[in-house]
Amino acid sequence: MRNDNELNGIILWCLVMLVVTPLIGQGDASSYVDEKADAIESKVIDWRRDIHQHAELSNREFRTAEKVAAHLQSLGLKVKTKVAYTGVVGVLETGKPGPVIGLRADMDGLPVTERVDVPYASKERSTYLGKEVGVMHACGHDTHVAMLMGAAEILTGMKDKLNGKIVFVFQPAEEGPPPGEEGGARLMVREGLIDEYGIEVFFGLHISSALEVGKIRYKPGGALAAVNSFTIKVKGKQTHGSQPWGGIDPITVSAQIILGLQNIVSRQVNLTNEAAVISVGKFTAGVRSNIIPEEAEMIGTIRTLDKGMQKQIHQRIHRTATKIAESAGAEAEVIIDQGLPVTFNDLKLTAKMLPTLYRTAGEANVLLSKATTGAEDFSIFANEVPGLFLFLGGMPKGQSVFDAAPHHTPDFYIDDSGLKLGVRTLCNLTLDYMNLD
Repeated sequence: MRNDNELNGIILWCLVMLVVTPLIGQGDASSYVDEKADAIESKVIDWRRDIHQHAELSNREFRTAEKVAAHLQSLGLKVKTKVAYTGVVGVLETGKPGPVIGLRADMDGLPVTERVDVPYASKERSTYLGKEVGVMHACGHDTHVAMLMGAAEILTGMKDKLNGKIVFVFQPAEEGPPPGEEGGARLMVREGLIDEYGIEVFFGLHISSALEVGKIRYKPGGALAAVNSFTIKVKGKQTHGSQPWGGIDPITVSAQIILGLQNIVSRQVNLTNEAAVISVGKFTAGVRSNIIPEEAEMIGTIRTLDKGMQKQIHQRIHRTATKIAESAGAEAEVIIDQGLPVTFNDLKLTAKMLPTLYRTAGEANVLLSKATTGAEDFSIFANEVPGLFLFLGGMPKGQSVFDAAPHHTPDFYIDDSGLKLGVRTLCNLTLDYMNLD
């Protein structure tokens, strides 16, 4: 019996074999892209470092949006601002019939205080959930913006060689809008982005601090996990800390629930199907040492790669929390949000563009990977039209992956020399899709 990964590989290979349409003008176009990518590399790096130094939180990307809009306008593109609050969309109309291609970059930073010793380190401060925080591009969205700005400049410069339409989408709030606000890809779609421009396909790149510069990683089918946030509120009965029998302790009940949640993944779902994760990230209860409080609250994240497992895990979280609380005489309320779907790379599209990746990065540098439990709201776009989401190397050559700081941490670091490959990849995907479609 073959597993899902083997079947995906077979399907992908068969689809690659079906791609026989010649790439019109491929050699000349690729040479032009390479030449222009070399010429603007330093500019792309400068853009990235400026955006990095002035990181902004989700739905607050005002300076970044102004910088992007000014650049797109200087290229003569049709530009729309304030899309989903702070998003920017630039449109390249070739005046010739052809496909409508969406290229996406996310713009927001994170509430993380930077520790990396570089001249362009972020010193920005802001408020997040009522607390003063540092703001850092700790996931590489600054590189995504700079690479797409570079791709827009190159593709605009070869407008006479193109057909169809290119929609450059600079998206806010990929990390999630602040509580009480909407945002991100979901709001862009709800506002009519795809229908307004007639986007038929979406391409996106994400830099990786654990993938060496010069390499590209791809995964056909489910590439990144669905994500749901959950809140569990446990209500007990307040009492003096010296007399716990006089009340119902929501803290000890919550501790049992946290352990019970881990048993769902390790003992109740079939992990040979797909990976799954349940993590509690915040726990709040009480005001002082000698008072057992009335309530406790935990919030966390759920990551799944299979729709059936997702539904099953959600049901088991409800059952585990409520039954454990009930056994102690407490009550538990479970809230699971809408979240994001699996980031799914369309099989046919992935196969169609694989030769482009080989030509751009070199076949030895294009790596087939397994799915990861990270999540991306690019999944919203890929739920509407065929999408391809790739990972681009940002780790310095020769560095061990074990020494690379993870994303969302104060020590996160990206080597700027990897940006040129990202610019070339976005351009070549666009050009080849136009000629293959």
